[in-house]
Amino acid sequence: MEPTTTPPSTKRPLSLVRCFERHDALLLEGALGERLKREYALTPDPHVALAAFVRSEAGRHALCELWQGYWQTAVRYGLPFLATTPTRRANRERTRQAGEDEGLLRDCMTLLAGLKAGWERTPTYTGGLMGCKGDAYTGEGALDEEDARRFHAWQADILADAGADFLYAGIMPTLPEALGMARALAATCLPYIISFSLLDKGTLVDGTPLHTAIQHIDSRTERPPLCYMTNCVHPDIVRKALLQPVNRTELVRRRFQGIQANAAPLEYAVMDNATSLLTSAPDDLAHGMLGLRELTAMKIFGGCCGTDGRHLEAIARRFSLRRSATPDSGTGA
Repeated sequence: MEPTTTPPSTKRPLSLVRCFERHDALLLEGALGERLKREYALTPDPHVALAAFVRSEAGRHALCELWQGYWQTAVRYGLPFLATTPTRRANRERTRQAGEDEGLLRDCMTLLAGLKAGWERTPTYTGGLMGCKGDAYTGEGALDEEDARRFHAWQADILADAGADFLYAGIMPTLPEALGMARALAATCLPYIISFSLLDKGTLVDGTPLHTAIQHIDSRTERPPLCYMTNCVHPDIVRKALLQPVNRTELVRRRFQGIQANAAPLEYAVMDNATSLLTSAPDDLAHGMLGLRELTAMKIFGGCCGTDGRHLEAIARRFSLRRSATPDSGTGA
C-alpha cells in the first residue's frame, strides 16, 4: 500500500489556514507508534524511533497502511484530514546518533507526500512532526528559549523544504522550549501548531498555566501558531485542566483548539511505563473528546496512545451525527 503515481489535480487546493477557518472539525491521524509495535511487530530505533521505519519495506508498508486507513475514515465522514511524519524524535542530535542525516527526514516526508498525491476526495494536509529535545513527560533535558530556537531550526527547515504543508510540535512540556520551538517554526513561514504536555491541574509539566503559555507564545512570536493543542493525554484530564480558574479565559477558549487523545485516563508516568496496551471503548473516548467543545473552540481531533481505527471512526461518526442534528453549526466546505 505504498504510494503510487497519480495524475496531478488541476484544482487549486485549499490552504490549511483557509481550511481551518472554513471547517468546524478536522480529523488528525490516530496512533502510529503503538500500532506499529503491537500489530506489525516493528521495533523503533533507539535514537530516531519511528522515523527509521522508512528504511525498510515492512516499515514503509505498515506506515502507509495505517495512514491510508485513517484517511479513509476522514473521507467517509467528509472531514479534512491531517497526517504527520514519524519524525518527533528525529532531531539533529538523534539523527546523527543513528548514523543518518537530513535525508531521513526528507524520505519520511516523501513517503507521506506520495500517499497524499492520491488522496483527493477530502482536503488533506501533510505535517512535519517535531518534539522537545528531552523527556516530553517530565521536562527533563528541556532547553531554554534561545537554545531551543537554534536546536529545532535544523529540523524545521528541512521538513519545510521537503514539502510539509504545516509543522506540528507535539507534547511540549516546558514554556521556554515551546517558545523557542515556536520561533523556529515561525521562521519557516509555514502554518504551525504547538501541542503541550498538559496536566489535570491546568499547567504544562513545568508548572506554567495553559493560559500563560498561550499568552506568552502569542505575544513573543511574529507569526503565532495556527492554534494550540494537547496530545498524548485523555480528554478527562484535559477537561479538568480547562476547568481550572486560571484557564477559564477567552484566550484559552479561542486559541486552544485541538486534542490528539490517549485512550486511557491515566497520567503520563503510568502511560509511559505501561507494558500492556491501555485503551477504552471508542464511543466513550469520542464522547469525551467532543465534549471539550463546551469549553473551547475545539476543531482538531485525533488519536494517540491506545487508539486505532475504531477510535477515529467513532470520533468522526459522532461529529457527523452532531453536525447532522445541527446543520447550521458548521461553516461549510
